[in-house]
Amino acid sequence: MEERYFQTADLYVESLYEKDADLERVRQSIADNGMPEISVAPGYGRLLTLLVGMTGAKRLLEIGALGGYSGICLARGLNGEGKLVSLELKEEFAAVARANVEAAGLGTIVEYRIGEALPTLEKLGEEGEKFDFFFIDADKGNYVNYLEWAIRLANPGALIVGDNALLHGKTMDPAAKGNSVQVVREFNKRMATDPRLEGTILPAYDGLCIARVKG
Repeated sequence: MEERYFQTADLYVESLYEKDADLERVRQSIADNGMPEISVAPGYGRLLTLLVGMTGAKRLLEIGALGGYSGICLARGLNGEGKLVSLELKEEFAAVARANVEAAGLGTIVEYRIGEALPTLEKLGEEGEKFDFFFIDADKGNYVNYLEWAIRLANPGALIVGDNALLHGKTMDPAAKGNSVQVVREFNKRMATDPRLEGTILPAYDGLCIARVKG
């Protein structure tokens, strides 16, 4: 009987791309500092770069910096024109992210704000800040709150992207009842049905929601 080799679609796709030195540095620094290894999937990182570049977004807001993986991907899409504001709860995580972004030659276009995201979002609103692109990848229990703030801070036509729509299959499992699971389910539903938005949900890797704020 002929033996056949099977691999996941994710692994197959990743096998087509060369390793990225800047992003490999991020992964290593995350491991070296004992941080959670939960950066955005490589394929979605490439997609973030493409989306920023294709839409011409110049003002980006990231909720959840971790080690700077997604920050590098987002900032690359700016091509040196514009700014990324990145929110991070922990100073020590932001320090790692900042070092990695600077090593990638992108430090001048990234600003880190440290502390709880919701008060920071409120402050950005008070400052009159508006953004063209949002990437949400932080504590799942606040995903719906982050979505509402993104819509409030959005320029017409802005993109909102949210990672971990599937939560490793938990959002699809009726038996999963945890708070984070229920909030992400609601986030997914709103991203799909909110009349202020139009978009789609990609089921690869751990799921990615993408929606445009209607003008």
